[in-house]
Amino acid sequence: MVKLFQRRQNSLFGEILDWMLTPLLLLWAVTFGLTWLVAEGIARVPFDRGLGHNARALAQLVQIDQRQVAFQLPHPAREILHADETDQVYYQVLGSQGEFLSGEALLPLPQDDEKLVTDELHIRDDTFKGTPIRVAYIWVRVQAPQARPALVQVAETLEKRSVLASEIIQGVMLPLFVILPLAVLLVWLALARGIQPLNQLEERIRQRKPDDMSPIDESVVPTEVLPLVSSINDLLTRLKDSIATQKRFLADAAHQLKTPLAGLRMQADLAQRTEANADELKQSLKHIGRASMRATHTVNQLLALARAESSGAPIAKQTCDLAALTMEVVKDSLPRAMERHLDLGFEGPETQRALILGNPTLLKEMVRNLIDNAINYTPSSPHQPGMVTARVRESAAGVWLLEVEDSGPGIPEAERERVFEPFYRALGTEADGSGLGLAIVQEIADKHLAKVSLGDTHSGQNPPGTCFSIAFDALPSNPH
Repeated sequence: MVKLFQRRQNSLFGEILDWMLTPLLLLWAVTFGLTWLVAEGIARVPFDRGLGHNARALAQLVQIDQRQVAFQLPHPAREILHADETDQVYYQVLGSQGEFLSGEALLPLPQDDEKLVTDELHIRDDTFKGTPIRVAYIWVRVQAPQARPALVQVAETLEKRSVLASEIIQGVMLPLFVILPLAVLLVWLALARGIQPLNQLEERIRQRKPDDMSPIDESVVPTEVLPLVSSINDLLTRLKDSIATQKRFLADAAHQLKTPLAGLRMQADLAQRTEANADELKQSLKHIGRASMRATHTVNQLLALARAESSGAPIAKQTCDLAALTMEVVKDSLPRAMERHLDLGFEGPETQRALILGNPTLLKEMVRNLIDNAINYTPSSPHQPGMVTARVRESAAGVWLLEVEDSGPGIPEAERERVFEPFYRALGTEADGSGLGLAIVQEIADKHLAKVSLGDTHSGQNPPGTCFSIAFDALPSNPH
């Protein structure tokens, strides 16, 4: 039952052929009708001329003597009127009083409301004895006061006219019966030739390998198909990027999870030794817990990076208070900072909100990664605590700046470009981390069209510290 209601897939070739042949067939039918009308008009002219000539000839035989109207038809003229073997010819002559003088007494008369114009030939269509006829008639002037003109009519059936019209139609339409199939064939061949580039394009696409995501050559496709090919190329590019992102994610996940999983397996093996005492078992469980936490953190970072890199479609944005979001992340990070004896603080605008257009979830993830990175790489102890400050301020250029600075060893200028690459970690550092935090920061900043910069917290001092700064476009108005 479902298949009965499914829409049949249309053929582009069939659609174009229908739209080309349907007008052609309609024009052929219209041509037939117009040809019929023209043929009847052409066939009528010579016979009407002959019919009118006979009516004028009979009108000249009408004799008017004072008020008396007389008519006498010579025998030769009578023979001429009845010489046609195809059609019947009738005539009628009426006097000034409407009296019958000669011919067919029952021949129909002109309309009563017709204006009487003497000595002028008139032609009309009528019927006589149930047969259509063509009638030519003349009103003959009678030179008498208040005398009605005499009437002379000559009528003829329409057989010769029909025969001639049929011959004309056959002469015109028969060639069209030959031309029409030829035109259909030429349209078919032309259309097949016209869509050949589409067939070639289909064949090129069909012959591609499954892993071939290269763009289709747009120089060999027709102009009408170019927008479609451009859209396909755009789709292929986005699909290629998506597949590359998925492959990179799988490779990164496999690479990064090897170490913690290997550590878990090793510690589990150590814990299962029969000679292991309670302290060794406790130590192994501690290492297992730490390795599981590291694996969980790595997986979360990989998922965050995958979400940030996922489709090229624009992210959902709304009006966000950058200062409020940063404050929330700082509060969430305070327990970890206190555990490491770090002084974590926040500085923000006092009289206004830092309104920007962005995705609050991604923005909080970005701030969290910056603060986690600062906490991981800032040395600290109870006697000499390190400092990490998150700051939101408005620059002179009218943009909002998010700054996260620390009192750590800093990042050499030679490595500042590479720290945003996935899994890259500065040399000589022993801090825990997956190497994905700054890559996530860069990706989320790019989604918000924000600019990331990196510098020293205290240039010229030792240690110089590190300051990450991200500039966001401010909204036109910042209501209190």
